[in-house]
Amino acid sequence: MKIALMAPAGAMHRYKGSFAKALHYSPLTLTTLAALVPPELDAEIEIYDETVEFLPKNPDADLIGMTVITGTSQRAYEWAGYYRSLGKTVILGGVHPSFVPNEAKEHADAVVVGAAEQTFPELLMDYKKGQLKPFYHQGSNFTLVGRPQPRRDLLKKDRYITTNTIEATKGCIHSCRFCVTPAMTGQNVSTRPVKEVIAEIEQLPGKEMVFVDVNLIANPGYAKELFRELIPLKKMWFGLVTVNIGKNKELFDLMVKSGCRGVLIGFEAITSDSLKSIDKGFNRVSEYELLVKKLHDAGIIINGTFVLGTDGDDNSVFSRTFNMIQKLKIDLPRFSVMTPFPGTPLYRSLEQAGRIIDRNWANYDVEHCVIQPNQMTPEELEKGLEWTWKQTYKYSSILQRIAGINSRLMLNVPVNLGYRQYATKLPKFPKEVMMDNSDVPYYEKNNIYIPSSR
Repeated sequence: MKIALMAPAGAMHRYKGSFAKALHYSPLTLTTLAALVPPELDAEIEIYDETVEFLPKNPDADLIGMTVITGTSQRAYEWAGYYRSLGKTVILGGVHPSFVPNEAKEHADAVVVGAAEQTFPELLMDYKKGQLKPFYHQGSNFTLVGRPQPRRDLLKKDRYITTNTIEATKGCIHSCRFCVTPAMTGQNVSTRPVKEVIAEIEQLPGKEMVFVDVNLIANPGYAKELFRELIPLKKMWFGLVTVNIGKNKELFDLMVKSGCRGVLIGFEAITSDSLKSIDKGFNRVSEYELLVKKLHDAGIIINGTFVLGTDGDDNSVFSRTFNMIQKLKIDLPRFSVMTPFPGTPLYRSLEQAGRIIDRNWANYDVEHCVIQPNQMTPEELEKGLEWTWKQTYKYSSILQRIAGINSRLMLNVPVNLGYRQYATKLPKFPKEVMMDNSDVPYYEKNNIYIPSSR
């Protein structure tokens, strides 16, 4: 059996797009799926990540599996149709197919709904027996215990800043209205045995690594145990946490001792009204300054994310957000517009209110407005987003945030320059470009392949 595992990408993040290598660590989905292939199948496996390479026009594979998010779904459907026209069996999975499985099934031979740790091996065995089912649903037996280590040997290693990516947990205890994680898992958190995580980390080359967990401290007791076990390894790691990291002294101190050098934190908004509108009331704007200082004093870089266009935002949000970021000296700010992903409470409420104005999934990349904002026009929101990106990543703004001799400087400079490139290229990706999949070879619906002339 020959298997090709693929991750299509939207135009901005596609190979040769706007995402610099300095911002780009290897994803875990494809390498984990490859590791889940049952050994008895004796399968030949290749993986293709469209953020670092072009997808093949004639892959040497019997079965093609694609991992799909909302912003890449239209492209995935195009590629899936083309590959099926060549006689390939196509499987779709990931967040988007999990929320709209019937839509995804129109473009695939089978759809994986939910996490794939238990269902993907089952699917492959069914395929081998010629008994492929249309849907494979995550069952109540889901567990991260004993999950095999990712097949990092299949990656194009030179295309990423690091391939040392790790996942210790799945899920989050919070219920932010725009987030797909609680919509997928509820407020449940699954954990891998700490010993298994440490055993995997011990095999990684070099000192640096990235935890891709959506909230590494969602289970504080587990996080403390993990951090304690990390201390003797003397690694430097980066990961995602919430503002709650500053409220638990023991957890914070262990995080620092364990080798943390950078965190991504969803600040999201700069007013309590905006935070309440997205059910993120556990953030306190009045506490941001103290948290940033505490992290910086510990030598930790902050990748801070901000959502623009919430119902509490008016046209002043752009300049006010920029000014606060510069004042706090948040190292690596990142911006998005409020986007209602299928399956989330935000999607349901905006759908009911008739405020979703764009139904093309390709524009659900968090940098294009697909809703009617509450206090501005869609055009004003997109222009404000572009202004905020560019203003924040002017050379003078970067220097104001990171100037001075400190332990964060060596890491800060290349990543800031990577985000500057992203900000500069943003106008080159209007909706028309995001929706353009003309590079996918043309095929007839009756499965007769016709080479593309576009």
